[in-house]
Amino acid sequence: MNAPDPALAELAECPPSNLWEPSLSELVLRARQLSERIPRAVLGICGQPGAGKSTLAAHLVTELGPLAALVPMDGFHLAQAELERLGRAQRKGAPDTFDALGYVALLQRLRGSTEEVVYAPSFRRDLEEPIAGAIPVGPQVRLVVTEGNYLLDTAPGWVGVRPLLDEAWYVETDENLRLERLVARHIAFGKEPAAARAWALGPDQENARRIAEAGARADLVVRVRD
Repeated sequence: MNAPDPALAELAECPPSNLWEPSLSELVLRARQLSERIPRAVLGICGQPGAGKSTLAAHLVTELGPLAALVPMDGFHLAQAELERLGRAQRKGAPDTFDALGYVALLQRLRGSTEEVVYAPSFRRDLEEPIAGAIPVGPQVRLVVTEGNYLLDTAPGWVGVRPLLDEAWYVETDENLRLERLVARHIAFGKEPAAARAWALGPDQENARRIAEAGARADLVVRVRD
């Protein structure tokens, strides 16, 4: 898994003009400062599958405690039965396998409703299904951290996400490491090694190219040092 993979050679890279290589503590500080600017801020963390965006988002929320809440984009996956009805199950994870407009509507509500609990959906990887009403976001939350693949996408539906983010970070990592993580994740959740690699280099890689192209819309391209 450590050797360069020719199937990754064509992947577009994000422009380096807004590249930052911080420590985790520096990112926590930046997120904390963002939470202090307005009554409730929304921080978007985007990146390709396996880049580490979920891990970073969870770390930020843990460090900030009750002042922050994590609301993943993955809660808006369409249910498996609906994907099968639409003939999209073999492309699960592509932009049109999510309820993008529902995600936008939730972000709008989270920005505007600071005096009541707002419930967001989660995604259970062990079930491969979204779970409604699983994440409470209470009035004390000053920073909503949302992470996912298509926060910077310009397709209909998705284009409404970027204006709702007070900051958007694009997480970048070594390409071979990203692939290694991604294959390992697919194996951990039930795929055989060959099938895991085929999915990572097939549907996941097609999505990864698209996500990389949108990275220029981020405020920061982040390569975490530690």
